[in-house]
Amino acid sequence: MAEEGDHITTINTGANGVDTSPQIALISQYVKDLSFENPNAPAVYQWQDQPQIDVQFNIGADKVSDDVVEVALKIEVKAVAPQGTAFAVELLYAALFGMRNVPEDQVQPFMLAEAPRLIFPFARRVLADAIRDGGFPPLLLDPIDFGTLYMQQAEAMQTTAGEPAGHA
Repeated sequence: MAEEGDHITTINTGANGVDTSPQIALISQYVKDLSFENPNAPAVYQWQDQPQIDVQFNIGADKVSDDVVEVALKIEVKAVAPQGTAFAVELLYAALFGMRNVPEDQVQPFMLAEAPRLIFPFARRVLADAIRDGGFPPLLLDPIDFGTLYMQQAEAMQTTAGEPAGHA
């Protein structure tokens, strides 16, 4: 019987003594693919007009093994001026995450919201350096709220899932 002042520590272990608490760890992050195009060099450096910048994001996740997933953040940037394309960059930045004992309903939110949030600052730096190395001012992307984006997409999927597929 525990007496007053005794401290009792509990550890989440299964019947065989194995730790069953959820664990996620960043194993590695890396540039998977990087493409920089400067199709109008050297004339582009004489243009006076500011280009319009279009930025597109895509997030993908693949299971590598039972306990490892790869999360990839694809960022495409295209700068277009009236004279033509100033530059186009595609970056596929990925990370490996070890996941153990994570409840199934938490895996997708982690892979599509939290993991991209963790790797985005590193991808943003690679992108800014590539653009600067191409002879342009570095593009500093604003932080992105991947959690809110995930929630919006999840709500949109639920809304469309309840609608009829078409008219008969």
